[in-house]
Amino acid sequence: MKLQLNGAPIEVQVTTLADLLDAEGFGGAKVATAVNGAFVPAAARAGQQLSDGDSVEVLAPMQGG
Repeated sequence: MKLQLNGAPIEVQVTTLADLLDAEGFGGAKVATAVNGAFVPAAARAGQQLSDGDSVEVLAPMQGG
């Protein structure tokens, strides 16, 4: 399946957002996610199906002062 991950094209063999995060090394990280511009909470990632051509954004929280 071809996806856009943070603006970069990738090709992966996954079906859900949770699978994608695991495959790309974000599995245990505290991140915010969106699919096609819609926020996906952590509890919904395992049920969020991905389709060819979807755009996924994964954002890490910023720290600073």
